Amino acid sequence: MATQGFIKYRSDYKYQLAESYKVSISIKPKTSIKTEFIELDTDGNLTVKNGYSWDGPSGPVKDTLENMRASLVHDALYQLMRNGELSSQTYREAADREFQEICKADGVSNLRASMYYKALRRFGKPAASPEKKKKVFRAPRNDG
Repeated sequence: MATQGFIKYRSDYKYQLAESYKVSISIKPKTSIKTEFIELDTDGNLTVKNGYSWDGPSGPVKDTLENMRASLVHDALYQLMRNGELSSQTYREAADREFQEICKADGVSNLRASMYYKALRRFGKPAASPEKKKKVFRAPRNDG
């Protein structure tokens, strides 16, 4: 639905995907998921579409080339959980493990990747919760 006189937006994003990215992951939902920017089929084929925005690694983790791909996949999976497309009880640990494995594949040391995984397990639960769904803001506040 088109609006006039104001915009609606979400904040807290740092990066935007310049082309679609496809990867095979261990998470295989019972039914395929298709959203505007994320698709995950029952064989574990994840597609994050061109234009998807995410915030990179969270917490004290510095954004590097070695953890950027892992942060994209992890953020997409957590977004599916926040939006109720994937059960966080069923898939959050696997999503955290995907982050760890992609980090290692991209050059993060085993020790550091293990530390990242442990931090996600300890502190990541709220980020997968529907209560953390990105809020939509409106500017200007009044349309008059």
